[in-house]
Amino acid sequence: MEWEDAPSHVCRGGDKRALAFCCPPVKPCPILHALEDSNRTPQEYIKIKEEFGKKTALGQGEGTCFGSLVWCCKPSKPCPLRDMVMRRIDMSTDQYMKLKKELSEELVGKDDYSDEESIKALSDTFNVSEGEASNILKECGNDLRTAMKVLRMKNLE
Repeated sequence: MEWEDAPSHVCRGGDKRALAFCCPPVKPCPILHALEDSNRTPQEYIKIKEEFGKKTALGQGEGTCFGSLVWCCKPSKPCPLRDMVMRRIDMSTDQYMKLKKELSEELVGKDDYSDEESIKALSDTFNVSEGEASNILKECGNDLRTAMKVLRMKNLE
């Protein structure tokens, strides 16, 4: 896959890099916090995604929820509308993820993400070393919510 450490969706606890997989901010949801973390207004976010769509294949997507693949989620989340468009334009999952990573970099920068805060929070919350928290987070594909579930289960043992 073109984006090995792609974060979970923002609404599932993913970091701000996952803004590449978010819908337009049309209702109160975690996207607003991710936008705040990335120092972006909703209007800037929309403009960046729309401009990215104009210059890449992610701008296609007639028949998707918001009319463009720039607003579509990760391939790990089933979506027949996104998948239908990808088949129609002959876009592979790798190509899709490569473009989504590029979009994420336009939204939040290339080196802007650090999972140190998540590791520290997991370590403090579940009383494990930062090394163990880091390993579990990596094993969970940087999905903070899944890492929390794993650590919760370990605490129950």
